[in-house]
Parts: sequence; C-alpha cells; structure tokens
Amino acid sequence: MSQTAENTMLVGLDIGTSKIVAIVGQLDSSGNIEIVGLGTSPSRGLKKGVVVNIESTVHSIRRAVEEAELMAGCRIHSVYAGIAGSHIQSMNSNGIVAIRDREVTETDIERVIEAAQAVAIPRDQRILHVLPQEYVVDNQEGIKEPVGMSGVRLEAKVHLVTGSQNAVQNIERCIHKCDLQTDAVILEQLASSYAVLTDDERELGVCMVDIGGGTTDIAIFTEGAIRHTAVIPIAGDQVTNDIAMAVRTPTQHAEKIKIKYACALTQLAKADEMIKVPDVGDRPPRDLSRQALAEVVEPRYDELFTLIQAELRRSGYEDLVAAGIVLTGGTAKMEGVVELAEEIFHMPVRLSRPQGVSGLTDVINNPIYSTAVGLLLHAAKQQELPVTNSQPEDSEKGTFGRLKEWIKVNF
Repeated sequence: MSQTAENTMLVGLDIGTSKIVAIVGQLDSSGNIEIVGLGTSPSRGLKKGVVVNIESTVHSIRRAVEEAELMAGCRIHSVYAGIAGSHIQSMNSNGIVAIRDREVTETDIERVIEAAQAVAIPRDQRILHVLPQEYVVDNQEGIKEPVGMSGVRLEAKVHLVTGSQNAVQNIERCIHKCDLQTDAVILEQLASSYAVLTDDERELGVCMVDIGGGTTDIAIFTEGAIRHTAVIPIAGDQVTNDIAMAVRTPTQHAEKIKIKYACALTQLAKADEMIKVPDVGDRPPRDLSRQALAEVVEPRYDELFTLIQAELRRSGYEDLVAAGIVLTGGTAKMEGVVELAEEIFHMPVRLSRPQGVSGLTDVINNPIYSTAVGLLLHAAKQQELPVTNSQPEDSEKGTFGRLKEWIKVNF
C-alpha cells in the first residue's frame, strides 16, 4: 500500500465488554470512507465498559489490531477509541460573551464554547466532549452557524460529557502498551449515532439505544442536536447469565444458545421447536423448547426497556422524540426485541445497522459494528488528521497539508 494511501487511513477501536473491534477505513476521492480492514477479538479485561485487567485488555486489543492490519495490508499507528461505562456523566450548559467587532468570528465561537464549559465538575472527572446544540445572537435563537452574523451578545448552549479520569487513562494506557497512539477518546453512543441515525431523525427527535454486552448506552437528539446521554449497566451479559442459571449450563454455552436460539418475545417462539442444552460436567445434553428459553429471556429485556423508558422520562424529552426509538448493538439483534420494545414504549421502534460507508459492507452490515463504524465517521468529520507516521517532517506536512485543505472544502 502506498504511503499516500496509508496517510489517509482512519482507525476506529471499539473497546467493548464482550468484544474489541479494530476497523480500518480509507478516505476515497469523494470524501467517503471505504472499509479496508476489520479485526475482532473477545474482550477479556473489561467489566461493564471499564478496564479491570490491563494485560488482558492489551492482549485483546493487540489481537484485533493485528487482524485488521493483516486484512488492510497496512501498519496501524494511531486509533480513535470508544469509551463507555457507568462513570460517564453528562449535563447541558450555556455560556455568554460580548461580541467585540459586532460581527461573530471564529474567535468568538471559541470564547463562548470556553465559557459554556466553565462549570464545576468533580475532580476525578474529565471533559470528553463539548457538543454545541445551538447559538443565540442577541435574542435570536436556534442558530447553528453564527459566524458572520451581527450582534452584541453571543450565547452558546452545549451538551457536556465527562468521564472518569482513571477510566480514560486506563484505556489510553492499554492502547499505548500496544505501541499505538490515541487520536481521541469518543463516547460510544455518540459514535454509534453517527452510523445509525438519519438527519431527519435527529431533527424530528429520536432516542438511540445501543445495547452492548456490558452496558446499554442512550443518546437523545432533538432539533438536530444531542440533548441527553445516559448509561444503564444492564445489557447482553445479564441475559447470558440468566440463561446459564435457568437452564443450568456453562456460560460459554449459554452465550451460544442466546445468539442462535433466543427470542425476546415468548409468543413468537414455537413450543414444539426443541434445542439441545449442554449440561454441566459429563452429563448428557438436555432438550429444551425455544418457548421455555424465551420465558427466561423476555423478563430481562422487559426490565431493560422499562429502565430505558424511565430514563427517557427523567430526561424530560419523552414527548419530543417523534421519530421513536432506534435500537442498535449486538444484543438488539435478537428475534422479538423490536416487537417487545414497541409494546413497552408505545412508539415506533427500528433496528439500525451502520450506514455511510463503503467497502466491506457485507462484513459490517451488522449492528455489532455500529460503534466501530461511527468512530470512523467521527474521525472523518475532524478538520485535522493527526500526523502519526514516522516519516520525514516535510513529507508529512505536504501530504497532510493538502489533505487538510481538501477536508475543509468538502466537510
């Protein structure tokens, strides 16, 4: 692969509780992302999105990255990493500044964003994202791009996302131990939203729910901007544990049974459809009906959706999500999940797969890759691509200078 091609590479690293995904995308001549490499590895060092074993996590990351490098035919130097977990907190804030030249400039935007993020946060938290919702020039609200407008006062309304300092540092440490640099740490549900939501849904109002292995991540959008984020520490692992306990089978077999046979709505499962359940020890497998399995699974999904509904009500945006609920993530793939969600939420529900990329679409056309694809889309939105290749400075400056100018024109 040529050096120019390698310089335009973007790499997303989804560090999840159940799996780690490394995905390599290349910006094509139209500014779109083409997927050229994908690597996955079982996650062995995380619990509910947080690193609990550095060495196991490093080993899992290294395996996923090596697999992605092999498929893409390139050397990975830096990654955009996802982060999740119950330590994530968010709030809405606003800042006000006087406009010096009576016309809004980029400098004014920077100043008002700084003012908006000047809020008290716990010492052990660090700001991950400052996401502008809208600007107000004098008394004119709902402005998305205020540069060039005349006025004397500029106000910014933003959504602040913070995360545990230690949790972020542990993820960065694991990546560094794999001889990689961290371009940025991105909230996973924010990344997923880039891959699965349409502009119309964001404008109309939508609640995106990413159900993973360890956590369920929620992001609410209205009027084109993110308004609320939350994390619920119940997800696919709890479903697996319920199956293991109820049918008395080892966890690894329970996971396979869940993926292959489970149904989230009892009435959709046939009572006469039988499956083999491996027993503990050397006892022979037992027969179990799919309907009996569904009776174990449905209460857990019912509980999860009830908690999501409570969070939606608590946010104050329940009546503003006219586009309904968008589900994604590996645990949302199960048969009957959408139907059960519609019964509980009483609003439209759809299962979404990653959009907006080309290349290995037959591989990534799967909700389990929504966060990984979203990390690439987030990276492509950035105005600058970090220089991480160990090439002569002049060579890098020339290539990235042209690339930066091209991105500014096209994004």
